Amino acid sequence: MKKITLLFLFPVLMLAQEKATTVAPKQSGKYDTNKFSQMYDLLATPNMFRTASGAPGPAYYQQQADYKIDVELDDKNAKLSGSEAITYYNNSPDSLEYLWVQLDQNQAAKDSESPLADSDRMEQTFPASNFTNKFLKQDLERGFNIEYVKDVKGAPLSYTINHTMMRINLATPMKPGATISFSIKWWYNINNYQLEGGRSGYELFEKENNRLYVIAQFYPRMAVYNDVEGWQNMQFWGGGEFALPFGNFDVNITVPADHVMEATGELTNRSEVFTPAQVKRYELAQKSFDKPVVIVTQEEAEAAEKGFSTKKKTWKFSAKNVRDFGIATSRKFIYDAMAVKLNDKVVMAASVYPKEANPLWGETSTMMVAHTLKSYSSHTFDYPYPKAVSVSAADQGMEYPMICWNFGRPDENGVTSEQIKNGMIGVVIHEVGHNFFPMIVNSDERQWTWMDEGLNSFMEFMAEDELGTNFPSRRGPAKNIVPYMSGDQKYLEPIMSNSEGIIQFGNNAYGKPATGLNILRETIMGRELFDHAFKVYANRWKFKHPTPEDFFRTMEDASGVDLDWFFRGWFYSTDFVDIGISNVKQYYVTETPTAALKNAKVRRGRFGVETGPFVYLVEGDSAELSSKDKKALKIEEVKLLSDYVSTLSKEEKGSLKSPKYFYEVEFNKPGGMIMPILVELTYEDGTVENFKYPAQIWRKSNETAKKVYATEKAIKKIQIDPKLETADIDVTNNTWPKEAVKSKFD
Repeated sequence: MKKITLLFLFPVLMLAQEKATTVAPKQSGKYDTNKFSQMYDLLATPNMFRTASGAPGPAYYQQQADYKIDVELDDKNAKLSGSEAITYYNNSPDSLEYLWVQLDQNQAAKDSESPLADSDRMEQTFPASNFTNKFLKQDLERGFNIEYVKDVKGAPLSYTINHTMMRINLATPMKPGATISFSIKWWYNINNYQLEGGRSGYELFEKENNRLYVIAQFYPRMAVYNDVEGWQNMQFWGGGEFALPFGNFDVNITVPADHVMEATGELTNRSEVFTPAQVKRYELAQKSFDKPVVIVTQEEAEAAEKGFSTKKKTWKFSAKNVRDFGIATSRKFIYDAMAVKLNDKVVMAASVYPKEANPLWGETSTMMVAHTLKSYSSHTFDYPYPKAVSVSAADQGMEYPMICWNFGRPDENGVTSEQIKNGMIGVVIHEVGHNFFPMIVNSDERQWTWMDEGLNSFMEFMAEDELGTNFPSRRGPAKNIVPYMSGDQKYLEPIMSNSEGIIQFGNNAYGKPATGLNILRETIMGRELFDHAFKVYANRWKFKHPTPEDFFRTMEDASGVDLDWFFRGWFYSTDFVDIGISNVKQYYVTETPTAALKNAKVRRGRFGVETGPFVYLVEGDSAELSSKDKKALKIEEVKLLSDYVSTLSKEEKGSLKSPKYFYEVEFNKPGGMIMPILVELTYEDGTVENFKYPAQIWRKSNETAKKVYATEKAIKKIQIDPKLETADIDVTNNTWPKEAVKSKFD
């Protein structure tokens, strides 16, 4: 029998009847709704402040707080004293009866409620230092001591302290458009953060009795007032970070004369605090774009750390349009810096670190600062500040405008393991990256940790990938989040949870959002659409206060992609991804109908017809093909299509395909999370073909989906998500024929 090209343009393929196979999906989410419904039930109603497109509206406003601060460090007693003058601008349409100020140092005060709000348990073994601190030592004197709050004329202002918040009571309401100035004087004892915890404090070098200070939350700070919730009124419990308004800072910091310092803002009296030789080195660094220039050498730092100067020196910094201020100071600091070109502007990348951090920090830190600024700028906007500084601080990872503290040091012999080096590189990129999120794109960290940590972890992943070193990124790759998403539902909560209510903080607020954004970029939207939308979001909301709704809406608005199904599942539920192959059937071609098909109607377009010629596809001998069924087509049963093909023109005949093998593959979805289906076919000759079906394939059935493959070559293997792009928690059902999965022991 002569074989002829099979017709594929004639849409009258008839499938054999089959026994229904039903696989019940395993629902994992904490919501019960149509997974493709729009998020009207979850998002705030658009208004004149925030539009439905995700952009600031015509009535959008934000407050401003300017600070003039004088602080002095008592190094001998680890005490900080200061006074500040705050000028507050009411740009809202509301009259304000009072002002709220954050006193974050009070989280460690004797009367703090933070320890009372956490469950406690007795351990069977304790490190001696932990046991001593927990059970033997008296509570330390911590928290702000407010000496006065005065108005611009020096008269006392009424105030009420509620733990980490202070209400300043106004005699008359502050009208829209009004400005008020007042002053506060305070002091507090600085904590040893390695013993007491905390996001700032000092590190003690016991051999020489030297301290390395990383100082933050050191001044009473204005809380945010906005259109979303009025005053930010959540206490600082220690987890959720900080929501702050933008403003201008002029800060004078008095420290021992032998200290070297970096801080937020531009140093305005460099020649007064550095030696002439160090000033010249800094000027060289401003022209060095390839590598850092050492400004304060290790020899100079070692000489300084041996003495304890009784003289004082005041460093003066000025910062414009920042939301906070951080300081790092020590007589142990080595200091290096280099220039970074970002289109038409130049910014400085710098690091300060003790000798204990070398050679790792001298070789790596500032180079990573420069790399981060270039990478993040390329995906968002050019870094707008004049500098970015990385500070070596043991056991720390924390960020402030233009400055951050980072862990990672060699051992006592100067040897650095790959693990320590990679950890240090990762934390430098991450903390420097926080300049973009949330220091500039200023989300509310107290409410939504993921909006800064999650977005920043995603940006960190891209920056690490752009190193070109196969960097072992912890967060971002889809496969890395699988252990978390497949965990016990009792210990999972949606990403859209308040910072203080998250059990697995790192996985929930860092890892899962970063993974979700990576899946959006690589698998769902594609880089071109995603990158454009993400850049639109960053530029719409730089130096403003975005909410989750603003992010979700902008990503859709700027890409033309409906992502409600993704945000609903990935951010608002604990659904997991699990897509499998539930059935594979093979069909062969015949023109002779079986008894069951003899009187069946065939669909052509929208209408059923009963006239021929027909091509019948008959199910093979086995509904579940085994790997031994190499030959899928029985040649002797093939009937010619010549009656139809002979009616085609020569050109039409030449364009026809010639499939020999027909497979119907049924996919099921035990997991509740919607996701595209990524299919890889491997043929008997070893060649591979990939198919991608959008998430909308599940829109009419949340349980199963089917696809038919008509191929010229026999299929040897079918695999779902072969590159592990979707965070599928169970790959044992991803392959046909089913393959044995190696155990961890194997």
